[in-house]
Amino acid sequence: MPDASTAHFGRLVANTGRVWRRAVDRKLQPFGLTEATWLPLVRIARAAQPMRQKDLAAALALDGSSVVRLIDALAEAGLVTRQEGAEDRRAREIVCTPSGLATVAKVEMMALQVREEALRDLPPTHVAIAMDVLDHVCAVLGNVVEEETA
Repeated sequence: MPDASTAHFGRLVANTGRVWRRAVDRKLQPFGLTEATWLPLVRIARAAQPMRQKDLAAALALDGSSVVRLIDALAEAGLVTRQEGAEDRRAREIVCTPSGLATVAKVEMMALQVREEALRDLPPTHVAIAMDVLDHVCAVLGNVVEEETA
């Protein structure tokens, strides 16, 4: 039987993530962005090298057809382009346009505002402890997932 103090830990973590994303979504509404568009755009922009469609699908845990529609919408909005792969011309790479990069800058600014609001009244030591706890949970659960798929 779980300890009463930790029984709702997973639900709290999941709810915190949902509430956090909704807060960012609200800030981005004036720009016509939702999590479905800003999250993949940020992933593409932050990638060390141009992303392939399959890599974006894996990063977002989506199926290929969903990612095709998503990329189509981002391309139609002028935020990304598809180009031939540098190493494999058959592989299409997704790259942010200048407009896409400007949009990512807005997203990051709004995300920073949400983070500052959320953490404003917490002592830095509490934030550091929370980050340590969450890093530990992610590491443990990441190992569990890797063991199950091996």
